[in-house]
Formats: sequence, C-alpha cells, structure tokens
Amino acid sequence: MSSERNPLEVVLTPEQIQARVRELGQQISREMGKDTILLGILKGAFIFMGDLARAMTVPVRMDFVRLASYGADSVSCGTITMSKGPELDLKGQRVLVVEDIVDTGRTVRWLLDCLNGMGAAEVKVCSFIDKPERRELDLDIDYVGFRVPQGFLVGYGLDYNECYRHLPGVYEVKLNHQRG
Repeated sequence: MSSERNPLEVVLTPEQIQARVRELGQQISREMGKDTILLGILKGAFIFMGDLARAMTVPVRMDFVRLASYGADSVSCGTITMSKGPELDLKGQRVLVVEDIVDTGRTVRWLLDCLNGMGAAEVKVCSFIDKPERRELDLDIDYVGFRVPQGFLVGYGLDYNECYRHLPGVYEVKLNHQRG
C-alpha cells in the first residue's frame, strides 16, 4: 500500500521482533541470572517486557514505574517526575530496567540515578529500540533489541497520541504522507 493511502510504513515485522526478543531473553538469562527484577517503564514497555519475561529461562519478578517529563508542545523541559514508583523493595536487588525506546537518554539516566539511590545492587538497561544518534547524555544501553534511526515509530507498545500500541510490528508514521 502506498504512503498516500497508508501513513504507516513497516520498519520491523512481528517475526523479526519475536526472534530478537527470544535472543535477548536467552542472553539476559545467561548474563544476569535468576533473582532479577524486570522494571518496566509505563506505558510503552509493557508489551516488550511481557514477551521478554516469557522468553527468559530463569525466574524473574516484575514491577513497573511511570515517569513523566513535562514541557510545551511535547518537548521535554528536562523535569522528570515519577508518578508511580516501584512496589517491590529494590534494595540489594539486581534490576533490569525495561524501556520501549531510548533516544536522548535523559529519562533513563534520571531513573538509574533514582534506582541507585534506592539501594539497588545492580542496575542494567534493556531497550526495545535504541536511537543513539539522538543521545544527549553519555549513556550505555546494556541490552538493545534494535537500533532504528528513522522516524517516528509506533506499534508493539509505542504510541502516537495513545493509538497504535496494539500493533504487533513497528511502523514509521508518515505524517506528511511523503518520503523524507
């Protein structure tokens, strides 16, 4: 279907996603081992985290946080707040932060500092999508599903105005219906 009629262009198929999630689950299981807490960042990471947990070969516990970055016109002003904190006690625990997409790195850096302040023994990051070319801070992502430099992405938990999260693949939104 042409972009004139369909503003979504396939970037990652459901098959590509599931194969990579299985690989990540096995790798994380080997490297982090049991007794890991998966800490998902709502809302975008919930589908990825569910699939990742099922792909892991060791028992894990799961929890979520919800973070907000406020600013005008969907541009972050750099102020991050936690509107839902972890319910599990993270002190002395091995934690894997599960994020849908990391671009500037500001939100993840803020959360890492917060988790270290809560006394987590080890904190690593797993991002479904990484956009390192947009990074504003020095931040390494320990486990990366995909590096996708192009466009505004939706599907597999990623949204546009709370829509498209349900899609099994990842798509680039062609808002102006033109190739760029």
